[in-house]
Parts: sequence; C-alpha cells; structure tokens
Amino acid sequence: MSFTFMSKRKLWYGISLVLLIVGLGSYALQGLNKGIDFTSGNVLQLQFESDVTTGQIEEVLDAQGLSGYSIQTAGNASEYIIRTKELTEAQNKELLSAFAEKYGPLDIKQNQKIGEVIGRELTRNAVLALAIAAVLMIVYISFRFEATFGVVAVAALLHDVLVTVGLFSLFQIEIDSAFVAALLTIVGYSINNTIVIFDRIRENLYLDSKEPLPVIVDNSINQTLVRSINTSLTVIFALVALLLLGGDTTKVFALALLLGTVIGTYSSICIATSLWYDLKRKLEGRQAFRHAKAR
Repeated sequence: MSFTFMSKRKLWYGISLVLLIVGLGSYALQGLNKGIDFTSGNVLQLQFESDVTTGQIEEVLDAQGLSGYSIQTAGNASEYIIRTKELTEAQNKELLSAFAEKYGPLDIKQNQKIGEVIGRELTRNAVLALAIAAVLMIVYISFRFEATFGVVAVAALLHDVLVTVGLFSLFQIEIDSAFVAALLTIVGYSINNTIVIFDRIRENLYLDSKEPLPVIVDNSINQTLVRSINTSLTVIFALVALLLLGGDTTKVFALALLLGTVIGTYSSICIATSLWYDLKRKLEGRQAFRHAKAR
C-alpha cells in the first residue's frame, strides 16, 4: 500500500499549527510548572545505617507538612537524594531530627540550598546547546545534502521541541533537569529519522528524475515508512515500560521522551518532507522566473 503524503500537506500543517498555538498559548499564559531544579529549594543526600524504603522517606516528609518533593536513590538501599522546596534553618534541622529519630543515625553527605540563579543558568545552557546543535546541523546537512534539507530539518526539530514544551505547559506537568536532557535526546533522535527520509529523497531524485517531485517525495516516504515506524515503536515500548514501572525520578524524562518520539516521528514523515517540498518548489519557481526574465 502506498500513501500520498504530499497531497495532504495542508492537513499536516493544520495539525501542527493547532498544537503549536495551543502549546505556546498555554506557555504564554501559565508558563511551565518548574521543579526545584529551576527554582529555589533544598537538596539533602542522606546515608542511613539501616535499609530505608522510599515510602518510609515519604512518611517523614509528609509528617513535616512538605509537598512537591522528589526522592532519588543514590546507589544503594540506604542512601537517598531528597529535593524539597526551600526550607528555613529551623525546618531543615527539624527534618533531619525526624529522620534520625525514626530511622536511627544518619550520615549527611550533602545539605545545601539551590538558588534561582542555578535554574536560570540551566535554562540558558539548554537553549545555548540547542542553538549550537541547530547551527552545526544546518552546516553538516547542507554540506552532506543541500541547504534546503538543512534548514527544513532544523525547522522540524524546532517544531518537535516547541510542541513537547507546549504540552508540558498545557497539562502543567512538573519539569526538572531531566526534562532538559530529554529535549536534547529528542533532537538527536528526530534528526536521525529525518535524515533517513531525506537521504532516500536525494537518491530517488537521481534515479527517478523524470518523475514529478510530489511522486518522488511520496515514494521516498513510503520506502522508509516501515523502518521509521518500527524503530519508533521499539523506542515507544521501552519508554512506556519505563513510565509505568520506573521510579518517580524517571517519569518526567520518560514522558518527555515518549511525547518527543511520537511527535518527532510524525514531523519527520509529514512536516519535514512537506516543508522541503514547498520550499523546493518555491525556489525552483523563482529560478524559472529569473531564467525567463533573462531571456
């Protein structure tokens, strides 16, 4: 079965436009639900003498009236990294006393406050990393293929990142530093899918040069469709398992990657190819106009 993707370009653009408008509108109105990594808070790394479960840690935190915390194991069953909202000196001492009273002696390996400056620095570094990656991708893809492929590939990546961020804003899912790592991972995964399709388009342009451009693009997508979907499904199955069976500390990362994988697969197949086709057709129309004018 062969699908005609280019004839449905307006549908793909419409879907993406709705997702972008809703997501960016939500971001403008309510922003992101930033976790402790982006706002001020406390980080405790505690080593207990006896084995303590995550549930037992939560009992103490809840008893202290704390909420919005995160708990992460630090290598063994008795060492944990606990992130909470900003605590006063008295609250900090009271919390440590409560742990010691309930579960015995403990070794405080880390006890510090995280200011908003670190969160801003993390955000700035993430944006900088994305910008550098985008420029390098344009340069490499332009050298390896042509400039139109590079520009369109980066535009599709920007689409994936914005839609993912918009959905997290819309549903007010709390984000942490793992979310930034997930966005960078999405960029790497999505560009790989896009390059596979672009490589087939380039091959078919040489092999079937007499075929109309929309037919060549549709054939290229169909020839790589099974590979793209199967690869994405393999990743999706693993991420769903991680999301359902993994700990709380991996859920944001797994969810962001899951959304990014689905969106990235869709954009590689539908958006990137449609953008390239429209850009290529527009550029060829300008060139034909210039040649006619020169004559």
